[in-house]
Amino acid sequence: MSKRQPAPPKLFLRFFRWFCHPRMLDYIEGDLIEVYERNFKTLGKGKADWRFILDVLLLFRPGIIRPRKPYQNLTPYGMYRSYFKIGWRTILRNKEYTFINIAGLALSVTCCILIFALVKHHLSFDDFHENKDRIYRVVTEQHRETVSFVNSVPSPLGEVLRENHTYGEQVARMYHESNAVITFERNGALQLIKEPNGFAFTESAFFEIFNFPLIKGSIKTALSEPNTAIITERLAKKYFGEQDPVGQVISYDNFLPFTITGVLGDLPEKTDIKPEIFVSYSTLKDFNPWLASDHAWGGISSGMYCYTLLRPEVSPAEVEEALKPYVKQFRPESKNVHHYKLQALSDIHFNGKYGGAMEKSDIGILTSIGIFLLLTACVNFVNLATAHALKRSKEVGVRKVLGSFRGQLFWQFIFETAIISTISILIAFVTSLALVPYVNDFFSVRIPDNFFADSTLLLFIFGLNILVTLLAGCYPALILTGFKPVQALKGKLSMQQMGGFNTRRSLIVAQFAISQVLIIGVIVIMNQLRFTRQAELGFDKESIVMVSLGGDSLKTMNALKNEFLRLPGIEKVSLCYQAPASGNSWNNSIRFGSDTEEVNFLTNMKLADSDYIPTFDLELLAGRNLTPSDTVREMVVNEAMLQSLGFTSYEEALGEMVYANGGNMKGPIVGVVRNFHDRSLHQGISATIITTASGMYSNFAIKINGNSVKATLEKIQQLWEEQYPNKLFEYSFLDDNIAQFYDAEDTLLRGIQFFSAIAVFIGCMGLYGLVSFMISQKTKEVGIRKVMGGGVMHIIWLFGQEFIRLILIAFLVAAPIGWWFMNGWLQDFEFKIQLDMWTFVTAIGASLLIAALTVGYQVLRVAYINPVLSLKTE
Repeated sequence: MSKRQPAPPKLFLRFFRWFCHPRMLDYIEGDLIEVYERNFKTLGKGKADWRFILDVLLLFRPGIIRPRKPYQNLTPYGMYRSYFKIGWRTILRNKEYTFINIAGLALSVTCCILIFALVKHHLSFDDFHENKDRIYRVVTEQHRETVSFVNSVPSPLGEVLRENHTYGEQVARMYHESNAVITFERNGALQLIKEPNGFAFTESAFFEIFNFPLIKGSIKTALSEPNTAIITERLAKKYFGEQDPVGQVISYDNFLPFTITGVLGDLPEKTDIKPEIFVSYSTLKDFNPWLASDHAWGGISSGMYCYTLLRPEVSPAEVEEALKPYVKQFRPESKNVHHYKLQALSDIHFNGKYGGAMEKSDIGILTSIGIFLLLTACVNFVNLATAHALKRSKEVGVRKVLGSFRGQLFWQFIFETAIISTISILIAFVTSLALVPYVNDFFSVRIPDNFFADSTLLLFIFGLNILVTLLAGCYPALILTGFKPVQALKGKLSMQQMGGFNTRRSLIVAQFAISQVLIIGVIVIMNQLRFTRQAELGFDKESIVMVSLGGDSLKTMNALKNEFLRLPGIEKVSLCYQAPASGNSWNNSIRFGSDTEEVNFLTNMKLADSDYIPTFDLELLAGRNLTPSDTVREMVVNEAMLQSLGFTSYEEALGEMVYANGGNMKGPIVGVVRNFHDRSLHQGISATIITTASGMYSNFAIKINGNSVKATLEKIQQLWEEQYPNKLFEYSFLDDNIAQFYDAEDTLLRGIQFFSAIAVFIGCMGLYGLVSFMISQKTKEVGIRKVMGGGVMHIIWLFGQEFIRLILIAFLVAAPIGWWFMNGWLQDFEFKIQLDMWTFVTAIGASLLIAALTVGYQVLRVAYINPVLSLKTE
């Protein structure tokens, strides 16, 4: 038996024959085959094939490629001018088809441009610093019964890192106090201004790590003395107008003065460092002596940050390894085991575990939505173009008979698509510019109005134009140019030759699947947010006003509390640290009973007077309420606390001693309250202790009669201003504070609702155009069916059954995808809804209703048309 001759890869051999100049083909092909046979014998088939492929690709160069055929003696300018004229006339001749495509593409491209601007805005946070790749923030992993993540560190850690190691070129500590009331004198009058971004006690090295330029003063000396401060140029103008701010004095809450020694340039919008007042770090001892001490290893205060600029040769892992011994050295007995980690500057904005403004997954969701919308519009274009192919079949046949090559026709149709795409891009460009202010309000960002000056965005738009042209134009162009002239001229083309029903069905299924995934997302997020608002929290949150305290004298606080209680419309008042559910909490490790070691879980300390439980209507399950006291004497705990301690009976726990805050707070358990949500529903219910400690109170909790809220608030403010004339009156409703826990979800819901509506609208336009074409093709068929006895319902079903079938198939695709995405999203909530079948029934019901409304008018119109008129239609 003769051996089979070795054969090179056929695909690449055909490719070579296609591009090679005819005069060189025989010679070069012979050499290629000879080299291949030699490699086959010495190297084997696999390597010989790869070398043959490489040789073919290397031969693809100008000297060997066959020349292109001339375009009927047209110059490039003349050819493109001809393409444009023909394309423009075709567009004007098919106005409905053109309008649907331009509207769909313009909507989707507008969304893509805005999403790109949003994503770029977030990705560029803090990227303006000179050494951004070497800047890190030290954060803490707390390992107990569970692992929690904190963006702060014990205050002495920065000093230890600076003094004991040389890993960092610079190390700087910063303590950020937000929502500060700043007081100063202007024109002899005391001014009180609430600064939501507060101020920060900052070491001078901070300004050598970050590039925040100083306009007035010296970085080396501006914060070298206690009670000195640097403010931004914006605040300098806000506080002092045209006066020189250097040497002026401002105060925190009218008790801690700072002398201004320097002025910073305004902070960029895209930075996660928000305070605009930077106070010398040595002043921290007057604000919080414990936090300023070198021995404050016992806990972590929110807002205590440590930044470092690593040397070029140092890796974060080296620093993390070097910090490990300090946990045992300074926290040897603590069950709350710290792991100090370095977080890159680029990760700060996107890491929700450490308080980032948004998750990286949100960027992925926005990007995916943009891609989905673009694909939906391109699917519309392809669907309508292939359905429209029958009208253009004779045109193609005539042009081919007259000598047009397929390549010429292909680029002609691509050029038509490019005209539609370019018009859509221009409309999207203008629309995006007009929508920027609304997007800024919607997503709480600050995209500049002149964001089109960004060369990256312009490059993106240019690339988007090319991508849309190719995505939307290639397949229809291949279909249209593939017609055989004789069949096209005789009108004997089959539906398969015009793109086929199966292709259009697949595209419609894809379109509806995308819409249904978005609809499922909207339904799930709406239901979860409704659940968070209606969930039983375990305490009363209605008509409760939280008023920030203005002084630290217990006698003054109690006197004002009694005055409040005398006001009509006020039912109850409590002095407390925070409400039962709050974003601010004081977590503490405790010892229980006769144990010498602390438990391995944290407790949430609710410091409040004896009116706290009745004011918030907490339910006592065992024991009694706290007795009035100024100091810690007794404790009331929740069910979660006893469950963590292993108690099966509430009565057993009564009388047992609890030691908190390193033993400085101790008292017996005198009562047990039912579990209440102390944080958002993202998190579980903490083990909680309620106890009296007047030195820690920072709020009045005032229960108001719901029928006289406005009048009662005015009386509360009047009493406050009489008691504290030099303090700013601040209040908030508790239910509003709790709603802020879900601001990110609210924003996500609004975004998905908006983009879902756009996706559905684009799909409806495509469906409308497709049904219009189907009706025009079946007008005579409808007339014949009616003459033969077909009723209106029969005609409606003729058109409707196809779309119902496609929507059901789309649902089978969308349901598992939607379930997977939303089930993953819900995992971020400790307390959440269950994904039940009604979510998916609603989604498919909405899809069927939308489709019915889209095609209903046209189908009813053709169903009721006089059959005589239908039969006369050509």
